Amino acid sequence: MGEQKKDYMMKRAMNKSTFISASNYKNRWFVLDDRDLKYFEGTLDKQGKQKGGVELRKIKAVETVEDNVLDNKINVFQVVHASQKNNEILTLYIVAQDDIQRQDWVTKLRKAAENADATFIPKYHKGVWISGNYTCCNQISKNAIGCEVTSTEREFGGTPSGLPPPPSIPAPSPEPTPKKIFVAVYNFTPTEEEDLELLQGEEYEILDDSREHWWRAKNKNGRTGYIPSNYVKKKFDLEMFDWYYKNSTRERSEAILKEEQREGCFLVRESSAPGMFTMSLYTQENDGQVRHYHIKKNDKGYYYIAEKYAFPSISELVHYHKHNSAGLATRLKCPPTRSGTSAPATAGFSSSKFEIDPSEISIGEQLGAGCFGTVHEGKWRGKRVAVKMMKESTMSDDGFIEEAKTMTQLNHNNLVQLYGIVTKKRPLIIVTELMQYGSLLSYLRRHKARLLSKTATLLDMCSQVCNGMTYLEKRRFIHRDLAARNCLVGQSTVVKVADFGLARYVIDDEYTSSTGTKFPVKWAPPEVLSYTRFSSKSDVWAYGILMWEIFTGGVMPYDKMKNVEVVDYVCHSRQRLEKPSACPEKIYKVMLQCWQHESDKRPSFVDLLQLLGGLLEQGNYPFIST
Repeated sequence: MGEQKKDYMMKRAMNKSTFISASNYKNRWFVLDDRDLKYFEGTLDKQGKQKGGVELRKIKAVETVEDNVLDNKINVFQVVHASQKNNEILTLYIVAQDDIQRQDWVTKLRKAAENADATFIPKYHKGVWISGNYTCCNQISKNAIGCEVTSTEREFGGTPSGLPPPPSIPAPSPEPTPKKIFVAVYNFTPTEEEDLELLQGEEYEILDDSREHWWRAKNKNGRTGYIPSNYVKKKFDLEMFDWYYKNSTRERSEAILKEEQREGCFLVRESSAPGMFTMSLYTQENDGQVRHYHIKKNDKGYYYIAEKYAFPSISELVHYHKHNSAGLATRLKCPPTRSGTSAPATAGFSSSKFEIDPSEISIGEQLGAGCFGTVHEGKWRGKRVAVKMMKESTMSDDGFIEEAKTMTQLNHNNLVQLYGIVTKKRPLIIVTELMQYGSLLSYLRRHKARLLSKTATLLDMCSQVCNGMTYLEKRRFIHRDLAARNCLVGQSTVVKVADFGLARYVIDDEYTSSTGTKFPVKWAPPEVLSYTRFSSKSDVWAYGILMWEIFTGGVMPYDKMKNVEVVDYVCHSRQRLEKPSACPEKIYKVMLQCWQHESDKRPSFVDLLQLLGGLLEQGNYPFIST
């Protein structure tokens, strides 16, 4: 290469911290020569001492990373390489200053590695490893083969020299693409002709999975149609088993099993540590309790709870313990009941339906009322739903109708699902998932005496809201009105975020202007109060207020202050809400991080979710002193 290439960029620390914060990223001078990629500490003006490096011949891939999947950062590229000590495959993440710099480094690094006789791998992960799975393909093994063909493989057929194979050598016949076989974990009854019925336990071939929420599939009888993608799981993946609850927290697992109250009822879930699993088991000892067992791996990669009884897969381990307790409080007998009510919401009622015929909706008892209108329990073709009847002239119809088409495609376990809207008659009607216990605010106030003694339950509520907001953040969707009143509670204390995005389309100066009496001043950060500047980080501030609501049992924030006093308190005096008496110090510190005056100093929802997951997994809360 002759001369060095040198640039000032950011590097993510290669550690195993649960909480990735700004301190996990360091500005470094990167220097590329004929043999190594090295990085040095220092400032933009002066290079310091060397902190590390990668030998070019050990590089396996140099590829870009999807924007916003790595701790919400953009212009990221990755250098996959073998470690110097034991050839373990590692990934170095580098954040460039802009896309031009990123592409320049990716091109020059590949060429330098190729010249150093590096052996490139054929596939890589275009996402990142977060919370026990890859964001791009959801594989749960950190060493899983990549899901995307590398650029070197596409351009050069993977030859180390970078040259295509000689034309005299006939190319091998392509192997037939293996069929994608998935198993239905829930029943699904189609509402439109183009959709396909699902029967729990039946196998289906996936013909087209290019859409996120609706896949085209074929059943065993050869019939094709669209199915909800969250109702099927890949054959032989853990998620196809009815005892596997992938993202269930310790607290949520206990709630599910205690609701069943059956001896030997069990589930397996991911631990907070990436790639690790926990078995949660209900026993009727001591008036009923849930025991948690870490599933470990031995040197051969076999899974075990009792070291003498190890198996190649978790499913085989579960099968063994169904017949032998062998170290457990009782043998495994049954997973929790997945009744029809626990099936997840689909993105809309069908693969194509958006506009709903008002004649198919029956409207029942009123459940609540607010700035937007009234909410009623209702039915659509026999399915229980919530029907939101908007007040006349409160919504900018054209803008909202267009946005609602997008909102029906937002689908997550901690978001209230928008099924469709009625626009052909007035009032405008929004049809959503029904949550049987109403708003989180009223739920907190109703059960305050019981809940304030249960730190784990309150923290789990916070984690669920954060989970839903992380999904919105990754899709660059801003809520604008996050508060306990705009979250809903369902069966097994499931909490879901509602009314996301509605505030944008309200035609009411009192609601949309920070000087208006209806504007949620007490949930708004300084940049919204001063400049009406909304962002995902303004949602983070509101989330901190929501956490405070949860740990006070639904107390009104700044309850003795008028709006104008709150603005002065927050913006000018820079004071913050005091720690609730039932709130542990470590959890209050999370709230304070959300209330940083400068928005760029606040954590992202991805950061917060990782932090809360670590606190939840501790279970016995040794740090709590209330």
